[in-house]
Amino acid sequence: MLNRRSLMSGTAAVSALPAVAFARDAAQDPAPTGPQPGAASAASPEGVISVEVTADKDGFVSYAVSRLGRPVIAPSRLGFLLTDARKLERAFGILSQTVASHDDTWEQPWGERRFIRNRYTQLRVELQERWGLMRRMDVVFRIHDDGLGFRCEFPEQPNLTTVSIGAELTEFTVADPGTAWWLPAFEYNRAEYLYNRTPISAVGVSQTPLTMRLDDGTHLSIHEAALVDYSGMNLRRVEGGKFRAMLTPGLTSAAVVRQTPFHTPWRTIQIADQAGGLVESSLILNLNEPNKLGDVSWFKPMKYVGIWWDMHLDTRSWNSGPKHGATTEYTLKHIDFAAEHGFGGVLVEGWNVGWDGEWFGTGWGYSFTQAYPDFDIERVAAYARQKGVEIVGHHETGGNAFHYEKQLEAAFAQMQRFGWHSVKTGYVADAGGAHVTGPDGEAHLAWHESQAMARHHQTVVETAAKYQVAVNAHEPIKDTGLRRTYPNTITREGARGMEYAAWGQPGNPPEHEPNLVFTRLLAGPMDYTPGIFGMETRIPEGVATTWAKQLALYVVIYSPLQMAADLLENYEANPGPFQFIKDVAVDWEETRVLSGEVGDFVVIARKDRNADQWFLGAVTDEAPRVLTAPLAFLDPGRRYRAEIYADGPGANYATRREAIDITTREVTSAKVLTLRLAPGGGQAIRFVPLGSARR
Repeated sequence: MLNRRSLMSGTAAVSALPAVAFARDAAQDPAPTGPQPGAASAASPEGVISVEVTADKDGFVSYAVSRLGRPVIAPSRLGFLLTDARKLERAFGILSQTVASHDDTWEQPWGERRFIRNRYTQLRVELQERWGLMRRMDVVFRIHDDGLGFRCEFPEQPNLTTVSIGAELTEFTVADPGTAWWLPAFEYNRAEYLYNRTPISAVGVSQTPLTMRLDDGTHLSIHEAALVDYSGMNLRRVEGGKFRAMLTPGLTSAAVVRQTPFHTPWRTIQIADQAGGLVESSLILNLNEPNKLGDVSWFKPMKYVGIWWDMHLDTRSWNSGPKHGATTEYTLKHIDFAAEHGFGGVLVEGWNVGWDGEWFGTGWGYSFTQAYPDFDIERVAAYARQKGVEIVGHHETGGNAFHYEKQLEAAFAQMQRFGWHSVKTGYVADAGGAHVTGPDGEAHLAWHESQAMARHHQTVVETAAKYQVAVNAHEPIKDTGLRRTYPNTITREGARGMEYAAWGQPGNPPEHEPNLVFTRLLAGPMDYTPGIFGMETRIPEGVATTWAKQLALYVVIYSPLQMAADLLENYEANPGPFQFIKDVAVDWEETRVLSGEVGDFVVIARKDRNADQWFLGAVTDEAPRVLTAPLAFLDPGRRYRAEIYADGPGANYATRREAIDITTREVTSAKVLTLRLAPGGGQAIRFVPLGSARR
C-alpha cells in the first residue's frame, strides 16, 4: 500500500518539535561548567586558505574562511534542529583542537586525470555543550590550497543515540558581492533547468553546486562530497550573501535519521582565481574515501551508439507497437555499425516489458529481465559478443526504486551472464514522486535526493558491483565524488541533456554547455550525449550549436561513457566530421583548462591515457569569439599533426550550423593557435605526433 504524505520543505519539517523536550532540557541548564568559549584555526599547506572556528560566549559555533588574507566566507554558524530533542546550536564550548597534515597521491582507475595529489591540513575541533545534556559534536575541516571541506561528526554518547535532524543550520556567508550561477531547488523537474545568472543577493533556493564569481574576480563553488545515508543539501539565501543549508525532506518530519556514531557529508567550498581553477580542482574526489571495490578493470571507458535519439525525435517509440525501436533487427544493425567504426557499446532503450500504458512516475509494470517479443535478447547477446560489442543495459524505473530493488539481483545477474558491464538507470518522476521502501516495508513517496533515495542509489551501486556492472544514473541523486570509493559509479545525468534539443520548450541555448562546465560538471562526469549532426528537430530552433561545437563537446564535457547520439545514417552521410568522434578518447591522463569564463566560453585540452595524443575542445555561447590556445601542454621538441575541425565561413548556431572546415597543420609546443568560434560554435582538434599512425 502506498502511504502518501505532505512533502515538507527543509525548514517546515521542524514544526513538530515536542514541547516536552524543550522543558526537560531547560530544567537542566545550570551555570556553565563545561568547556568554555574559544577559537581554533589552521591553514592549508601553502597558507593559501585559512579557517577559524569560534565558540562565542553564548555557545554559538561559527567558522570563517580567508584566501591569501582576504575574507571569502565571513563568520557562518553551524548547528542542527532536531525533531525530538533540543537543538544542537548554542551552549557549545571547545574541548580541544587538533591539527594534522596529510600528503599522498592516488591513481584513478579511469577519469579526467590519472594521478591526483591529496594534500591538506586537517583541523579537528571537539565541541561539547557547556550545560544540560553535555552532548558532543566535533567539526572537522580539511583545508586544501584550492578550497576546503568540513563535516560534523557525532561520536557515540549516552545522551545522543538517535539523531533526528529536522534542519541543518550550516551557513555560508559569502563575504563580498558578485554574480551567481544556480538552479532552483524543490521544483518538479529535478535538476533539468536552465541556469539562472543573477547577483548573489538575488539567489533564491538553489541546488548545488552553486558557482559564484565575486567582484574581485575570485571564483568559488559550494557543493558537498561523500553523500551517503543522508539527505541532499540545497542552499537557501537568508539575506545578502548569507546562505543556509536546506536539506531535502525525508519520510517523516525529520530529513535525516541516524544512529551515533556517524558523520554528515562534507560541505565543500572550491576557491580559485580563475574559473578554470574550479574545473582543475580535485577537492571533491579527495574528500571521498579510497576505492572499496578493488580491481574494476572489467569496466572499460568507451564510446557507444544506441537506439535513443529516434524516440526523442518521435520517429520510433519505447513502447511496443508499429514504431517500437528496440527490435532485434534494428539492434543488430547498431551492433554492426559499432563494430565497423570501433565503438564499444550499443544502448538499447525500450527493450523490456513495462513501457506500455502509464509508466511515468509509476513504474509498477517494469520487468528488468523480460524482453518484448520482438527483441530476441539471447540472439542479440550472442551476436554482440561475436562482434566484440557490449550492450549497454537500460533500466528505466519510472522513479519506482521500491519496485526496482526487488529485481536488482536478477537483473544484474542476467547482465553478467551476457557479459554486459554497464547499465543506464532512469528515475523519470516528478520531484517528490519517487517510490521508496519505508521503515514499514511498504512503498512511500520521496524526493529524489532524500535520505531514502541516497540509500537506494547506494544499494544499486553496491549490488551492481557484485555482478561487475557499472552504473550510469539518469534523473539521479547528485554526484558528490563517490566514484572514488565506488569506481563502478561511472557517470550520470543530473542536468538538462541533449534530448532538450529534440523537444525542449525551450531547447538548450548556446550558453548551456559553457554553464555546465563550471557548475554541474564540478560535481562529476555527465552523460550529455553529444554528437548530433541532424540539426532539425521537433522544436523550431533545432539543435542550437554548430557541428564543430558538437565535436568539441566530446572534450569539453567529461564522461568515461560517451555516446555518439545521432541516427546512424547521419554519421554514414558525413564521414569527415564523424572521423573526430571515432578518434576522440574517453579516458584521460591529464586535463588542462586553457581559458574560460562561466557561461561564456571554455577551452580545454586533455591527454589520452591510452595513446600518445592530445585533444582540444573549445565552445562558446551565442557570441562569436576569437580565442588563443598556447600549445605548451605538448611535449617540447616534438612536431605534431593538428587535425582541426573548425566552424566554417558563415557558421552560426541559428542559420548555418553544418558549416565546418576540416584541415591539418604542423605544430609544436611553442605555437599559439588562434581559435575562431562562430556564434554558438566551437572547435575540436586532435594532436598526433608526426610519424604516428592513425588508430
